[in-house]
Amino acid sequence: MARSKRLFSDVRVLGLLLGCGGLLGGLLGCGPKLPSPHAQMSFQAESGRPRAADVATQVATNFDFYLLNLSWSPEFCATHAGGVECTEHRGFIVHGLWPQRMDGSYPEHCDSRPGPTDAHAWADIMPDAGLLRHEWQTHGTCTPYAADTYFGMVRTAYRSVTIPAEFASMSQEQMLAPAAIVDAFAKANPGFPAGSIAISCGNNRLTAVEVCLAQDLRPEACSGVRSCRANVVKITPPQ
Repeated sequence: MARSKRLFSDVRVLGLLLGCGGLLGGLLGCGPKLPSPHAQMSFQAESGRPRAADVATQVATNFDFYLLNLSWSPEFCATHAGGVECTEHRGFIVHGLWPQRMDGSYPEHCDSRPGPTDAHAWADIMPDAGLLRHEWQTHGTCTPYAADTYFGMVRTAYRSVTIPAEFASMSQEQMLAPAAIVDAFAKANPGFPAGSIAISCGNNRLTAVEVCLAQDLRPEACSGVRSCRANVVKITPPQ
C-alpha cells in the first residue's frame, strides 16, 4: 500500500475520532539508550506528571526500522477545523512512530496491551488523545515496549528532528518541490544520512515529512518507503 494512502486512512480515522529522559543522544553518534524490552522500569513523564509503572512485554520484534511521521497540521486543519490540534495553530506534530519492514510492509494491531497511563501527558507531541490511543493500538502494540515507554521513544524521536526555520515562520501559502523540502530538512539536520527523509503528499499538497529511524532511533536511509512524486506541492500556512 502506498504510504500516502495509509496517511490519509489514518487522517480519516482521526477525523472520526474528533467528530529522552535517558533516551537522548542519537545524533552525536552515541545512540539513544533505549529501555530493554524485557526489563521492568518506571517512566517519568515530563512537566511534573506522576511516575507510572511500566513493564515492557516480550512481543517479537517483527520489523526492521521505524518511520517517524510528522504531520503538517495546517493541511489537516484546513479540512478539520474542529480538531483538537487546530486550536493551537501548530506546524508539524507527530502522527506516529510506525514499525516498518524493509520490503515496504508493516505490522499492525499486534495485541491488546493497555494504552498509556495518561494520554494527556503526551500532548506536547500528539495533542489529540483519540489519535494517540489509535496510534498505540495500531502501531505501538507491534513494538516490544509498554505504552508509556513507547511514547517516550516517540517524544525522543520527535525532538531529534530540527524543523527548518522557514516552516516555523511561514505566513502564506508556498509551492515547493518535494526535493526542496527534503533538502531543507537535510540542511537543518546535517547528521541525517542521505535517503532518510521522505515527503508525503495528497492532492499536490504537503501532508507530512517522514524520517526513517533504526530501532535505536538513529536516522538511517529508508527502504521500501514511497516519497511524494508530485512536481511541486502546495504548503498551507498555519492559520
